[in-house]
Amino acid sequence: MNATILALPFAFLVAGPSGRAEAATPKHKSARSKSASGQTAASPTAAPAKSTATPAAPTRAARARVLNASQAEDVIVTGTHSVNRHARQSISPVTVLSAATLQRSGSMNLAQQITQTYASINVEAVGADAAALVSAIHMRGLSSNEVLVLVDGKRRHTTANFTADSGPNFGATGVDLNMLPANMIDHIEVLEDGAAAMYGSDAIAGVVNIITKKQDHGVHMSAQTGANAYNGDGWQYQLNADGGMKLGNNGFLHLFGQIYHTDHYVTPNLADHRLLPSQPPQASSSSFSQPGLNIPVTSNQITSTPEETRENFGLDWEKPLNEHVAFYGNITYTHRHSEAYENYRVPNVGGGVAESIFPYGFSPLETIEENDYAGLVGAKGDNVLGFQWDVSSVYGADFDKVGNKNTVNTGMLQPTCSTSPSSSYYSSAGCGFSPTSARAESYNMAQWTTNADFRRRFNIADVVPMTLAFGAEHRLESYQIWPGIQPSYVLGGTQGYAGLAPQNAGKWQRNVWGVYLDGDFHFTKKWETDFAGRFEHYTDVGNNEIGKISTRYDLTSRIAFRGTISTGFRAPTLAEEHFSAMNVSPTGASGLLAASSAAAASLGAKALKPERSTSISGGVIVEPVRGWHVEADAYQINIRDRIVQGGTVNGQTAIDAIEDLGFQLPANSYNQNSVSAYYLANGASTRTQGVDIKSDYTFHMHKYGNLLLNLQIALNRTRLHHNGMWDDAGTMTPYLNAENIGYITTAYPRSKIILNAYYTIGNWDINLRQTRWGETKDMLQYSDWGPANLQYSVTNFYQFVNTPRWTTDLIVGYRFNDHWHLAVGANNIFNVRPRKVPQSVNYLGANPYDQTSEQVPIYGGYYFGRINADF
Repeated sequence: MNATILALPFAFLVAGPSGRAEAATPKHKSARSKSASGQTAASPTAAPAKSTATPAAPTRAARARVLNASQAEDVIVTGTHSVNRHARQSISPVTVLSAATLQRSGSMNLAQQITQTYASINVEAVGADAAALVSAIHMRGLSSNEVLVLVDGKRRHTTANFTADSGPNFGATGVDLNMLPANMIDHIEVLEDGAAAMYGSDAIAGVVNIITKKQDHGVHMSAQTGANAYNGDGWQYQLNADGGMKLGNNGFLHLFGQIYHTDHYVTPNLADHRLLPSQPPQASSSSFSQPGLNIPVTSNQITSTPEETRENFGLDWEKPLNEHVAFYGNITYTHRHSEAYENYRVPNVGGGVAESIFPYGFSPLETIEENDYAGLVGAKGDNVLGFQWDVSSVYGADFDKVGNKNTVNTGMLQPTCSTSPSSSYYSSAGCGFSPTSARAESYNMAQWTTNADFRRRFNIADVVPMTLAFGAEHRLESYQIWPGIQPSYVLGGTQGYAGLAPQNAGKWQRNVWGVYLDGDFHFTKKWETDFAGRFEHYTDVGNNEIGKISTRYDLTSRIAFRGTISTGFRAPTLAEEHFSAMNVSPTGASGLLAASSAAAASLGAKALKPERSTSISGGVIVEPVRGWHVEADAYQINIRDRIVQGGTVNGQTAIDAIEDLGFQLPANSYNQNSVSAYYLANGASTRTQGVDIKSDYTFHMHKYGNLLLNLQIALNRTRLHHNGMWDDAGTMTPYLNAENIGYITTAYPRSKIILNAYYTIGNWDINLRQTRWGETKDMLQYSDWGPANLQYSVTNFYQFVNTPRWTTDLIVGYRFNDHWHLAVGANNIFNVRPRKVPQSVNYLGANPYDQTSEQVPIYGGYYFGRINADF
């Protein structure tokens, strides 16, 4: 069935303070109730309603698809402490994405599924280096660090994989959504409002709450495979299975498993500048030619997607101990192996010292072995001084082992390499040889969060109903970096990705203490107001006090207004404070200096402090005719002390800072301008403004089927209001150059429109989706074919405009009976790609797209088939 959370009466379903759907009694009962719009919703155990006759005598499952077609009628638990609240009744805008909606996206990765079905979330066109291995989302033009992800109302731990390359997500260690089994998801609730006062740090752009399946019966399986039909590569497959069982006569256990694999997708017909027979006079990378080698000009495969194999496992369970107390929990575990291409190295890299190992040159592969896991245990009840209560503890961690393969350390092969500690070219790993694979570094990010939440409904003077909620939270966060093996970092390190040395490693941790109070008042039958406040103390960055006021007024049964004013914050992550890295290209290098290091301080860096935000939003909910729902919400998010890439320098100043941090430059041939250094700083204040519009209507055409139409429009603009920081002498030091300003202001689409039509008739179902991706702009760096005086400049850039694009997705499905369903489809049928950049900013000729643009993905048309089995 497409219905996910169903509108059960309060006697059978209450929403706990944690956000979990809770059984108020231990007995499982069927129930039906009317939703806000008067539609009837069925419980998971209720028999589906009979539909009118159709031409093809539909199965029971096919008839059930029309029930509760509007997801916004589902009961929500996000953004409210009230119970039995529907999405369209919410005091703040909440969008519900069912598992069926996500599956109809046609994608196998959760971040892509959300991007294709929800207009206010996007991802970058293609990730670079380690960022290519993480699935991170951007909401309302802000980075993944400003989006809080919950699982059943509990804070989800973040990835340990740090985005060290420049771009909109620079410095982020957001939640990697692909570390959750996709078939574990019952639905997702997206809160489109600042909610730090309710949930704490990170909830500036909004909250994504993933609700897991909790059925005590049934087995569900699916298999999907597909590829880029125009390229013939990028093959993918995914196998899913989940099932529920009873624990005694009043509990449940649900198990989930998933296997996923994808091959590399490589952008075709890209000619590496260095392999062309002739180049423009200003080219800074000389052509490479050697008789008899005949190296293909398409050898550089950097513009590609990673190869990835992933195994996901999860379980969710709940067992009432008596009529007042229930014990619950869940576990997730994922292992991932992934490999991403780095830029091709010509045979004479490093002076030709690697030719004996790779006579035809080589393409390094950055690899990751990742283990991600989380475990939650909790108890809840309804009999502590009349309060419902929920106490839980969840531990989650992400361990990444990052390495290189198909690579060499050219410094160890140089004649100047020495094993004498007194030498300027000392190699502790030896000289005259180099391994072709190496572990570059390892990270571990862990969070242990313990919550106690309480809630009770009162009537003030027997007149004003109110819900009082309060609670406390403790979170222990830790971050650890292990160095790579010696060949990965000595004398410039391995080509493609240089490892971390012992002086860059360490372990850091902090304690976070928080308390909150929330009161929801219904002053009249039509007017509701919610007041929330929160205090948090961080042992490394101090105290934060924030608050939120929301109100809603229902003018009539079909017109309502709502608005919110709130303050929020985002504490710097431990990775932002302590991570450092060296990125090595064929013609240069760039060093990220740890914000807490002396090397960064020499360039003007200061200790990081929390970002602070002020948000204002207002909206209207209208039902012009019965069943046609329209919502429009405008918002403004002001962020001060925003943590951004700052202090970018190049040339000798950058070389000195990199060496002060303990890095050695690689033995490549490059000029000083192609070496840069940068760090993280509270260097900007921004204002993000936008409007989210949603509309849906279902045509019930009886024997001609049912047609659900859905429209989403997201308008978004971010402006820079402050650039830099005042120093002790009272001088303003700008941190952001034009390139970095573009990353946080114009790399996100100014608009995104999704038009979706879902048609069912008999046993057939068809989903057609049109998406318009709005304009993005970025300031791109001139590279090897740029004007000679502008190559690799950090002050002069080329403005590239990625014009709007339309993509078309189509899925056609057929249900054979109650158990089997087959679907075939295509995403981006017409193979639409982003605009290509001019050769002057196309680094080495193998980077044809604006990689930091959050617009159309690079991989074009994807064709697939899927089969589902339900028992």
